[in-house]
Amino acid sequence: MRLVFGLVLIVGLGLAGFAVYMAQGLIEKNQRERDYLLAAQARATKLVDVVVVKRHLDYGERFTRDDLQVIKWEDGKVPEGAFSFVTTSLEEAAEKKPVFTDTETRPRSALRSYEPFEPLLASKITDPGVDAGIMSNLSPGMSAFSINVDVSTGVAGFLRPGNFVDVYWTGNLGDSETTKLIDSNVRLIAINQSADADRTEETIIARTVTIEGTRQRVASLALAQQTGKLSLSLVGGSGVEAVAADDGVEINRDTLLGIKKQEVVEVEKEKICTIRTNKGGEIVETVIPCTN
Repeated sequence: MRLVFGLVLIVGLGLAGFAVYMAQGLIEKNQRERDYLLAAQARATKLVDVVVVKRHLDYGERFTRDDLQVIKWEDGKVPEGAFSFVTTSLEEAAEKKPVFTDTETRPRSALRSYEPFEPLLASKITDPGVDAGIMSNLSPGMSAFSINVDVSTGVAGFLRPGNFVDVYWTGNLGDSETTKLIDSNVRLIAINQSADADRTEETIIARTVTIEGTRQRVASLALAQQTGKLSLSLVGGSGVEAVAADDGVEINRDTLLGIKKQEVVEVEKEKICTIRTNKGGEIVETVIPCTN
């Protein structure tokens, strides 16, 4: 009996030792997997919420919250002006800046075309209830003014809304034809009757361009258009680093052709004073010194 009890005890201790061994191996395996997952999580790219469109949008097309959804996007590589919320309460709108508030029922419009799952940008959509067009592109307090152009004065049809241009005036100054830079860094908001910056047609020759400016700028360009011919020059980049309009960019025909005008110096005639006397009926003129 004692022998059987001893055998059972030995077998039980062996099984217990084996169970402890297996448990330790399982615990170590779980710890290794946990450490691997924590390390992978630490190396993983941080993601943030970004609002995207669910369907294709054309320029000027209206959309509502039903056309949007939130997806994960790599943090630090989110386009400027992207949204994180489709909708929030009106109280949270100032902080979270959603596309719509929960009380807003009016649609917004796209200021350029969008493809599915492309991030929605604040600068490329209108305010709620506003349709796309010149008014949506016009900055607050600014005025719109149209300039007549053709293939030679309108940069051969390569202008697009949102471009910046310099404006040159050509006309007669005195007795010479002159071209002068009269305004710079002027933003275009429409070409012909279109404010669409994503036109997909082939190059179109503009007949009119609409610019944005202060009332002073509009008045200056209106007078310049009436007194001469206006030409546009496309400015590279965003137009931020623009040349001042009063920097003396001016050339006339004589300067262009290298013609130097000869100065005519008038030589004052020497003044001669005379006195006339009558000698026997004959008038004699005698030179005398001038007194003044």
